[in-house]
Amino acid sequence: MADLTAGLNPAQKKAVLKTEGPVLILAGAGSGKTTVLTHRIAYLIEQGVKPYNIMAITFTNKAAREMKERVEKITPFGKDVWVSTFHSSCVRILRRDIERLGYTSQFTIYDSDDSERLIKEILKELNISDKDFSPKMVMGKISEQKNELISAKAFLETAEEDFRLKTISKVYTEYQKRLKQNNALDFDDLIFKTVQLFAQNPDILDKYREKFLYIMIDEYQDTNSCQYNLIRQLSSKYRNLCAVGDDDQSIYGWRGANIRNILDFEKDFKNAEVIKLEQNYRSTKVILDAANTVIKNNISRKSKELWTENETGGLINAVGLESDFEEAAFIASEIEKGVKNGGEYKDFAILYRNNAMSRVIEDRFVRSSIPYRLLGGVPFYGRKEIKDVMCYLKVLYNPSDDIAIKRIINVPKRGIGTATIEKVSIFAEDSGMSFFEAILNAEDIPEIKSRSKKLKDFAGVISNFREASEELKISELIEKIISETGYRDELESENTAEALNRIDNINELISKAFEFENTSERADLSAFLEEVALVADIDSYSEDDDTVVLMTLHSSKGLEFPNVFIAGFEEGIFPSYRSILSDNPNAVEEERRLCYVGITRAKKQLYFTYARSRMQHGQTISNAPSRFLKEVPMDFIEKHKAPDSKNEEKQATFRNKASYNPMGNKEYFTYGKIPAPKNVTLDFKEGDKVRQIKYGVGVVKNIAPAGADFEVTVEFPEAGTKKFMAMLSKNTLKKV
Repeated sequence: MADLTAGLNPAQKKAVLKTEGPVLILAGAGSGKTTVLTHRIAYLIEQGVKPYNIMAITFTNKAAREMKERVEKITPFGKDVWVSTFHSSCVRILRRDIERLGYTSQFTIYDSDDSERLIKEILKELNISDKDFSPKMVMGKISEQKNELISAKAFLETAEEDFRLKTISKVYTEYQKRLKQNNALDFDDLIFKTVQLFAQNPDILDKYREKFLYIMIDEYQDTNSCQYNLIRQLSSKYRNLCAVGDDDQSIYGWRGANIRNILDFEKDFKNAEVIKLEQNYRSTKVILDAANTVIKNNISRKSKELWTENETGGLINAVGLESDFEEAAFIASEIEKGVKNGGEYKDFAILYRNNAMSRVIEDRFVRSSIPYRLLGGVPFYGRKEIKDVMCYLKVLYNPSDDIAIKRIINVPKRGIGTATIEKVSIFAEDSGMSFFEAILNAEDIPEIKSRSKKLKDFAGVISNFREASEELKISELIEKIISETGYRDELESENTAEALNRIDNINELISKAFEFENTSERADLSAFLEEVALVADIDSYSEDDDTVVLMTLHSSKGLEFPNVFIAGFEEGIFPSYRSILSDNPNAVEEERRLCYVGITRAKKQLYFTYARSRMQHGQTISNAPSRFLKEVPMDFIEKHKAPDSKNEEKQATFRNKASYNPMGNKEYFTYGKIPAPKNVTLDFKEGDKVRQIKYGVGVVKNIAPAGADFEVTVEFPEAGTKKFMAMLSKNTLKKV
């Protein structure tokens, strides 16, 4: 085998060779962490470690595939290394031993849509208003508890004094009960139940401790408390844990990631060695210097600074436009110039804080005939026709999945209405049966005897498909389902563009199933359902497609592009108002980390674009440029004259003295005074006393325009200074 450290820099080499005991590799953006991980795996094998004793965990299927492929190129034994995501790993473990928790191995996995449907049912059954307790809000709260390893029972005990939490805890309790009845797990359960399985069954845990003698966790900064506990369980015996991550790229706090996991690594794993990978192989010096300067404004971080031997590169473009329409026109114009000068469309990426911002840019791209791909919209497997077909497959695999059965029982139309479904549900609940078992006994339900034949016919269809599934390939089974149920015929009879597009999507699903059959080691229905359930939108991204990519900043992590536009670089958008007004001091720091991620996606050229006015929530608003722009030294900023549809000579960026700049008193692009929002009236003024429901009585210190609302700063005797949006807080902030 060739020298596995050849071509590595000193820090990378050290990270590859340090194999024993706990190790934290702080891998800055573009520092070659995948190279380090793959070479480290190969080095372990070279030292005599059995491939099947090595576990490597990352966060996306795409990253796991790439890592496995690269390991296999280095060593012929790479195919036997356990390279997987957290969720896929837990599915494999649970398939073998979940019977210990009272489930069967044929459990199905609920996506967010399935979970929301189930929660809607439960809210209705418990007579809880979905206006007061929206299903998405309840789902989020339940997910929070699972990420913190808090069971429904434990949550109920802690929620006794709070009516709202107590209500949610009742839903949580019923939700878990129904999941078990349906022999189903949601995404959070996959890890939660694995931790539970290990905690309750030391023999199973010890089996996996002996299997995984060396454990590597990529993107460690994104782990939540539940994942952290799983890692502790598996690594506590031999302690050969290698955590790879970057606290400066911790951007998923909103979905449970705990930045303390990486910041406290040395406390949690005694005698851990910390290795910093700070040499960047991706970006120019200017881009890296800008990223370093911005992120240094965060307090909660480990000290590190990226550097590179790459070229200095061009200055960063900070471009102010009159409107979001002109912002889109400017971006399109720059891309067209780049392609005209020999570039390709795939060299450009547009990043933004939220998905709603893509619409204006998409419209402009269509008008300009710029090919683009949108990541983060409705994913392929989230489309109605795809979910319908997938639910047929789920029912064939797990007939106890009530949510899947109820979705397809009248798709295509069979004359089985909502009232009938509700009566079957009640009978099933009262009889202790699954919904499918109740259908098989439909003649015993007095209220629906006249419709029992239709139910029996449906049960017969499912039974026939189940028999066929034992003989047919998945692609053939899908074809049989859409043909024999009349699903394709129904779409063809509609003869609309939308219906024809749905047929195309189903054909694409058949193609994907065919591809799966020919590339997967385990090409059965169970494996196919797992792959589809755990796929992420980013997993389908291909660098080979010659299209401009539009995506959120969150989706961009792990990717890189020659040219990057960060659009909507404005206060209230990025950072978001929610983070600005949050009581959590880490909120703006997480937004700054997100900015750092965005900056470091760029290899050659970076653009910040912001608009004097843009449409949001049906209103025209004005925002100041982002505070993060002030944190970039003006030495790195290119002064721009942006195109203006009203006056080509008019300069669309304005110069002012900045009130704050970390590099000293240097010039900074900004706009003039933000206009006061229309249709917003206040019953208090600066100096007035106001009462806030949480903090009591305080004094209004400042009222400032903030787009479509006023930002109100109030000083409270005990709580200190807090900020509120006037309209959002009109029911909780009153003049005394």
